[in-house]
Amino acid sequence: MDPSYFIQGIIIGLTLAVPVGPISLLCIQRTIADGRLHGIISGLGVATADSFYAAITVFGLTVISSLIIAQHNLFRFLAGIILILIGIRVFLSVPAGVSAKSEHETFFKDYFSMVAIAIANPLTLVFFLVILPGFGVVIHGTTFLPAVEFVAGFFLGSTVWWIFLCGSVGSVRSRMSVKNLGLINRVSGLLISCFGTGMLILLGMTMGLVG
Repeated sequence: MDPSYFIQGIIIGLTLAVPVGPISLLCIQRTIADGRLHGIISGLGVATADSFYAAITVFGLTVISSLIIAQHNLFRFLAGIILILIGIRVFLSVPAGVSAKSEHETFFKDYFSMVAIAIANPLTLVFFLVILPGFGVVIHGTTFLPAVEFVAGFFLGSTVWWIFLCGSVGSVRSRMSVKNLGLINRVSGLLISCFGTGMLILLGMTMGLVG
């Protein structure tokens, strides 16, 4: 095993996961509303989806990548609509307080809902197709093992970030009042919906539907 492939994967995994976007806000909101483990499980869903796109790239699955890119407008439209709906739901949600025994989403739903949301963003695949050529030894390698090492490192790097982020947010969750939780829901929901709206506007401009 050449550790360079694994380390490269970790670096790229962290690079993609760290920037704050709608998915990060949703994981943070879930951490605050339901607890750090719910946030971490949601983050693992994101890491899984991103690793799927990484695997498509490094294994050279051009048929799948071409199909996804060909339908990227549809994926972006669906992602925009989903983010708007989720943002509205978060905005309207009423926090019950961290000590109250309120119903939470199941870990299964936390995980697979984030897999679906992250998969619906084909720009992640574009990111890999643009960034990873700098790691040509991985992409154009003739052996199976280097690609596996890279994807494994990528998943680990992304996972470490989500554990750190949701764990840090979860550590201050118990000190938040219901009023503060409500404010966080409003701000998070608004920002998530704005991200979705922005995605639809940019899509419309790309397609010439918006001047």
